[in-house]
Amino acid sequence: MGIREEDLEPHAALRYVARLLKVLAVLLLILMVANFVLGLVQEGTAVLAELLVGATQMVVFAGLLWAAGDLSLMLIESNHDLRAVRILMGRMNGRLQRMEEQERSLRPGPEVPAPGATTPDPRRSDRPPPG
Repeated sequence: MGIREEDLEPHAALRYVARLLKVLAVLLLILMVANFVLGLVQEGTAVLAELLVGATQMVVFAGLLWAAGDLSLMLIESNHDLRAVRILMGRMNGRLQRMEEQERSLRPGPEVPAPGATTPDPRRSDRPPPG
């Protein structure tokens, strides 16, 4: 059994989103360091508490962006696993059907009626009742 084209479709857009989120997280951390340095240079240690609060918020947000990028990559991998299972199940189903057909052709026995065909009831006779 071959692999269908739709089972191999790429996930380019999701990979771009993951890359974009990770680049934004790194950029946010770079901006945080620049903000911290500029705040200390311009205002001195008087704004240290405010700078630490802003830096903490930026680190948390950068972490969330990075995690969202990892989640999108995880979605790609889980979809690959799901497709591999679907391909494997299709192959197993095809093999099982071939084995059943081969077993039916080798085994002598009563003919199996076609779907929808009626079989005569052995208790019922087509002869008219005596009398």
